Amino acid sequence: MKKVILTGGGTAGHVTPNIALLPELKDRGYEVLYIGSYEGMEKGIIEDIGLPYVGISSGKLRRYFDWKNFSDPFRVIKGYFEAKRILKKEKPSAVFSKGGFVSVPVVLAAKRLHIPAIIHESDITPGLANKIAMRGATKICCNFPETVKYLPEDKAVLSGCPIRKELMEGSREKALAFTGLKGEKPILLIIGGSLGSVFVNNAVRGSLKELLNTFEIIHLCGKGNLDASLENTAGYVQYEFISDELPDLFAAADVVISRAGANAICELLALKKPNILVPLSLNASRGDQILNARSFESQGFSYVIEEEQVTEETLLSAVKEVYENKERYIDAMSKSKQADPIKTIVDLIDCL
Repeated sequence: MKKVILTGGGTAGHVTPNIALLPELKDRGYEVLYIGSYEGMEKGIIEDIGLPYVGISSGKLRRYFDWKNFSDPFRVIKGYFEAKRILKKEKPSAVFSKGGFVSVPVVLAAKRLHIPAIIHESDITPGLANKIAMRGATKICCNFPETVKYLPEDKAVLSGCPIRKELMEGSREKALAFTGLKGEKPILLIIGGSLGSVFVNNAVRGSLKELLNTFEIIHLCGKGNLDASLENTAGYVQYEFISDELPDLFAAADVVISRAGANAICELLALKKPNILVPLSLNASRGDQILNARSFESQGFSYVIEEEQVTEETLLSAVKEVYENKERYIDAMSKSKQADPIKTIVDLIDCL
């Protein structure tokens, strides 16, 4: 049986795309092993789905001063030799890395052992871990056309981000049953992330009367952001956070308002959902969401409102524009080269 090793960790965004590849890899006859850190958050996620998991030593390489900068390089070196021993034993035909610092020693060990490695960069500009791992990569997949110029020409592949299969299998009927909405109007889904967005929440609630003239609304407002005064409002439901039912909510949605994290917007692309993106501002991030959003806007996939510009008026205008021109957005997403990332990536693995 062919074997592939998956690696990546530190955040869910470095793990869930790997999980999304599993059904296709197994359908094509691959045995799969996951390498992560000893006790990283990826360990629990991977073990919960029953995938074989091996931990290695991991350290973070920082651009800023921290006392751990003196000890973490030794952890990375230790992880490199541990990864090398694992790869020698397992003899995989390929390694696929979704990033995070735990993946760096795995990719570099693969290069030393002449095992082909594919890495995936989520954001427009490569992060530090992937900048280091690039030297060991055979191919480098990415989500955005703009990223290609930052990558070695002979290694760059515009793939998009793997999306878990369950997300594509939601049911509108189940969403209506779960939310209690009637489904007699188009549905607007607002996703503000785990913490929500004060700007978006305020604008949605401030323009609720106008929005409800046209839409039924599902509002994922973030932890601690429920508004008790709006309970039992006809056509409006609010939740702090949704997990298992999210595929159903996506299936029901006609327009989505979302943050612009790489995984989130790639999900919207895969689902071909007309969307309005409100990226995190520079005050709250390094600006990667702004770049992500502008890329999707330039490709015709999204309408973008900067966080500081979110008001009741700008939100109403954006929702009206996107809904009235929804077929144009759907058509642009349907033509995208990033629309089938799982097949693109597994085809690359097959060809190594």
